[in-house]
Parts: sequence; C-alpha cells; structure tokens
Amino acid sequence: MPPQLRPYQVDLINDLYRKLNEGHKRVAIIAGTGAGKTVISGQICAHAERAGKRLMFLVHLDVLVGQTYEKMESFGLHCGFIKAGWEENRDAPIQIASIQTMSKRQWWKQWPADVVFYDEGHITLFSQVGKKVLKTFPNAVHLVMTATPKRLGKEQLGDVMDTLVASPVPSDLQQRGFLAPMKYYSMPPDGVANLKEVKTVRGDYDEVGLKNACDRPELIEKIVREWQRLCPGKRTIAFCVDIEHARHVADAFRAAGITADTVEGGTAIKDRKRMYSDLRDEKILVLTSCNVISIGFDEPSVEVGLMLRPTQSSALHLQQIGRVMRISPQTGKQYGLILDQAGNLERLGFPEDIKDYHLPVQAQKDSEGGNPPPTKPCPQCGRIVLSFIAKCPDCGHQWITERPLNLEDMVEIYSADQAHQINDIPTLMELFHSHRRRAYMRGNAPTWAERSFWEHCGRWPKDAWCLGSILGPRPTPTQMLEYFEYLQKSAKRIGKRQDWIVQEFEKECGPGSFQRMANLRQAI
Repeated sequence: MPPQLRPYQVDLINDLYRKLNEGHKRVAIIAGTGAGKTVISGQICAHAERAGKRLMFLVHLDVLVGQTYEKMESFGLHCGFIKAGWEENRDAPIQIASIQTMSKRQWWKQWPADVVFYDEGHITLFSQVGKKVLKTFPNAVHLVMTATPKRLGKEQLGDVMDTLVASPVPSDLQQRGFLAPMKYYSMPPDGVANLKEVKTVRGDYDEVGLKNACDRPELIEKIVREWQRLCPGKRTIAFCVDIEHARHVADAFRAAGITADTVEGGTAIKDRKRMYSDLRDEKILVLTSCNVISIGFDEPSVEVGLMLRPTQSSALHLQQIGRVMRISPQTGKQYGLILDQAGNLERLGFPEDIKDYHLPVQAQKDSEGGNPPPTKPCPQCGRIVLSFIAKCPDCGHQWITERPLNLEDMVEIYSADQAHQINDIPTLMELFHSHRRRAYMRGNAPTWAERSFWEHCGRWPKDAWCLGSILGPRPTPTQMLEYFEYLQKSAKRIGKRQDWIVQEFEKECGPGSFQRMANLRQAI
C-alpha cells in the first residue's frame, strides 16, 4: 500500500493544483523539515504518472537518489535514472536525475519533460545544471520543493518562482502532534568560540577559520560534559565543522565511555545505513558528521542535536534542528533537544518562531541587510559592540585573540512561541531577570526590560519579580549607588520624575532601601 498522507499534506497538494489551474507554471512547495517532503513529492509524482505526464526529478546528493527511489517504489511508480551506477531507462515516465551526472550526459535535453521537480530546490534550482534545465524546458511546469526558502546566495526563490504553497509552520505541526516538542540549551554567544578572526566566504563562515575557532580540546571536552549532565543515554547526532573535527568529537565521547561513530562524505551507502540502524538500536549513542546528516538523514528516534558548527545560513540551521524534531512514538521519544555550542540559536532563531512562509527576493534581502552583524558584550562595562571591535569605546577594555573561553554550564533558552506557553512562575521570573540584567548591562531603562519580556513571553511581569534581579539579595553600597545613577540617567532619557526613580529603586533593593541609599550618599 502507498503511504497514507496526513490531512495537511493532502491540503498542500490540493493548493498546488489550484495554483496550476490558475495558470502558474513555477510553484515553490515549502514544507519544513519533518513535514513529510518525500511523501508529498511521491504523491505528486504518482499523480503526474497517472495523468500521463513525464516528470524529471532533480536531486543534488548521491544518497538522495536511493531515498527518492524507495519512496517512488512505495507508490508503485516506474523510474529511470540519470545517475552513474543506476540503470538508465529513457522510456520511464519518471527520471530521477543527479545534477552531477546531468552535467556529463546530454540526452536529457531532448527528453520530453512535462514537469520538472527540484528536490532541495534552494540548492538544485540555483546550480548550473538547474538553471540550464529551467531554460531547456520553458513550457514545462517547474516545482521547487524546499524546507527553507531563504538562501545565502544573491538569487532568491522569489526571483525565479511565480508563487508558493506551504505546509503549516513548525509550531502548528507540534500542536497537532506531527512534530516533537523541543528543548534548547545554549552557551552565552560570546563564550563559545572566538569568531572575530573568521572570515565570511560566499555568505557563510570560512571553514578554515571555523576549524581554528571550534576544533579545540576544551570546547570538545565541554560538550561531552554537558551531554553527560543534560541528556545522558539519549541518541545524539553532532554537526561539526569538518571531518577531522567530527572525528575528534567522536573520540572524546568514546574516551568518556560513550559509544560513538563518525559518518563521512565518502562513507558507502550501506555503511551509512548500518550506522543509522546502530543509532536507532542504541548500539551507538553519538553519531558525528560534517555536512552529511544535515540533509537526507531520516532517523526519527534521534533525540539530541549538538550544534558545534557556527553558521550564518538559516537554511542549514533549520535543517539541522529539523533532524531531531521528528516524532518517534515507537521508541518513547518525548521531545527533541538541542545543545547549541555554536551560538546559532541566538544568531538565527528558533523554528517555532516562524509565523508564515513567503518567497524572498533579492531586493528584500538587500533592504533587510541580510543577517544582522555579530555582536559581543564588553565584559568590563557591558556595552554591546560589533564582534570585530578590539577596544571598547566606553571603558577601553582590550580584547585579545587567545582570550580564555567561558566554559560555564549551558542554560535552557526558549523560543518566543515556547515562552508564551510557560505558566511556571519561577521560570517566568528567571526569564524576566535575564531581561532586566540585559537592560542594565546595555544601559537601557527598566521599562525596556518589561517591554522585551512582554514581547517574548506574551504577558507583563509583576513588580514583586524585580527584587534582587540585577544586584542580588544583598547589594553592596557601591552597587546601590551605581544602580541609582543608572536610574537617574534612565529617568532623564525617558522623561520620568523623581518618584519613579524611588519606586524602581525599591523594586530592585526592597522597601526602605532608597532612604538608606540617600543617607549613604549624604555620609559620603
């Protein structure tokens, strides 16, 4: 029997056919990781074959050829291949085509394609072969499947495609039970690796620079300890900078008595399947890789993702998180968990915070300025400055290249969607305290912290939550004087009177504290 489609997958396909009936011939199909792209694409191919259409299915990785064929087989479809090592059958109504092999074989240009389907379309469509295919079949229907419509490159999907259809966003699929709920843990962004010297090449961090910043024994040992503290015994995949980094991470886990292996680009398909099976069966607990399990890896039982490679690519970031968002009732998986040692969550956000899908275009990307430039806090005065600055303009603090790493414990962080659902008062107070401390360190008024907390958590904080949030339970006289000066500056900037300063001071330091501080100032 062919796979049974979920209701939203049926809706998406019906939306696609409505677009085609309206006359659109270039349609993007956006389905986030875990939404079932292979099932959706298989059903579309089955409908095309049944209607007597000839369809060319483009993939960009060898491993995706086999995965695609398995899905086509489950729908009972007849396939030929444009791929070295696979049987060529030019009469088959569906051709599974590797863009690498297509660049060496030219017969496909005469093949009468009615429909062209671009798997991982943010890559295949913009490859040299993908662009040739688009021009070769101007009258065909072109369907681009992707989980992540925004690309690092200059050209964007909206520059090429007419319109889009989309699955529900990840938070909706979580609420319906089709994706696992998530937990996120992160290191402070400035305490992970020094990316100041890492150049950007073609929109993302240079791999050589990343290796120097990330493939360091103290960082690797730290992630092993955090894994043992936060999620021991859970099936885990690790996203690393390069293959040597991946091997070092696996070695460190093995040295700690934890079964681990590494999958590489040159690993044979049968060996990959064995490793994935070993992970599912818990013969190994940690599988490390570089750019191998970000795409095409489908093992729902995996519970933990280790983000060890900083990136500026939202597509790569969301694909990696998606590897652990799949549900697996058979193995008792309750949630997915991300340990982010790369600062990617702070840099690129959470899948739960995606509110809708759209087709980005180059003009939009230029006006948005791309991703925001990386920043860091001055450890001496707290000012937020651009990451490449070597001297703080406020206090003169100097950063040095080989600065000590912040190896404190990871802390749990929340997407806005998750924060809106928190009802536990201690957790809400902890989150509000982090907003208060951030406002104080940046020199923003306390009202900024309240507004920021409301935007993040969907509710206003209570005055009682402020006590000790910045200075702790027993502030020193010096701390109290500094806090008073901070409130004076804030009041002047936002137009508040003296009674506001008194009220805000006693929220932080307790009833009667303002008079004690005033007496202290007089004594000085």
